[in-house]
Amino acid sequence: MNRRRNMVLSFGLALSICAFASGCTAGQIENVSATRFVEADVTPTPQKKDTITIAAVGDIMLGSPYPNDTRMPPEDGKALLKAVTPVISAADIAFGNLEGPMADSGESAKCKPPKPPLPGKEPEPIRCFAFRMPTRYGKYLKDAGFDVVSLANNHSFDFGNAGMTSTRQALDAVGIKHAGSDRLQRSTAFLDVKGIKIAFVAFAHNAIVPNVNDLVAAKRFVTDAGRNADIVVVSFHGGAEGTASQNVPNRTELYFGEKRGNLPLFARTVIDAGADLVLGHGPHVLRGMEIYKGRLIAYSLGNFATYGWFRLQDETALTMILEVELGRDGKFAGGRIHSGRQEGRGIPVLDPSGESIRKVRSLSNTDFPATAPKIADDGTISN
Repeated sequence: MNRRRNMVLSFGLALSICAFASGCTAGQIENVSATRFVEADVTPTPQKKDTITIAAVGDIMLGSPYPNDTRMPPEDGKALLKAVTPVISAADIAFGNLEGPMADSGESAKCKPPKPPLPGKEPEPIRCFAFRMPTRYGKYLKDAGFDVVSLANNHSFDFGNAGMTSTRQALDAVGIKHAGSDRLQRSTAFLDVKGIKIAFVAFAHNAIVPNVNDLVAAKRFVTDAGRNADIVVVSFHGGAEGTASQNVPNRTELYFGEKRGNLPLFARTVIDAGADLVLGHGPHVLRGMEIYKGRLIAYSLGNFATYGWFRLQDETALTMILEVELGRDGKFAGGRIHSGRQEGRGIPVLDPSGESIRKVRSLSNTDFPATAPKIADDGTISN
């Protein structure tokens, strides 16, 4: 773990905004026209004794050359995470959801390549989305400070078992732990920090990985992880998607006919089973937070670095780095929201305006009036 605190370089980009997946075509995406670097002060959060800090982000998809390479980041992605690296790398553990496999070849059984256009005709818009990040991008995650990722999501098997195997190998090669790659207990990730053993258990709404809809199995996963760890962190990929889904309903969410979990019930159930922190992602927007039995639940961390394939405007462009401080007993000891946004086609930067802080505070107070944490204007989170 490479940890440091310093000034954050923020990219200012004059880029066109890509339409969200269902309406995005290669012809609608413009190339980078300019890049500038602006210094933004990052104030370190003082760490208390006998605590660990976890930096958590939402969906990560660093660029996919499938079915063509028109939506890949500039400079082969080398600087894609540069502006946010100081905050991520400063924590004891950094976590994110890896939204898709890392593989250098193969075709997707889920999404066949589009047919070439007829002479004089525009290519058909892409309506099926399969992501495949180059395996060399694993180094970029490691260099940014990531220690563990979730592989439990609806894109992780876009290229089948071969794609998942390639992903695990790419992450293992750079020393990044991973959780949620199958329904077996072996998919739990374990890390040791400051003499504390932390388990990461990852769930999603698809049946091939630990499922948010199966509460009996979820309790078993968490209980088993707790037998071998001092602190248990649960990640889930669930909920409906888009700007109409920013609020958290207390019922099972349906999207494209899929059951995507009763997330308050799931989150509280896993805490009752022994989880100490619950981190959500999947709706592609930020959602509120609550504190339940002294444990923090973040219902959606939003998109984080989703280059080229997502419509990034208004709420879908907002992101954040959630910094959480846990005591050795797993209880929430404090935290901070580092407000951010994705610029251009999907480059994460810190946002000094604090828009994400205000958004999460408003959603938390609306959806969880009795259990919402206190969120200050600077993003500080307290019970």
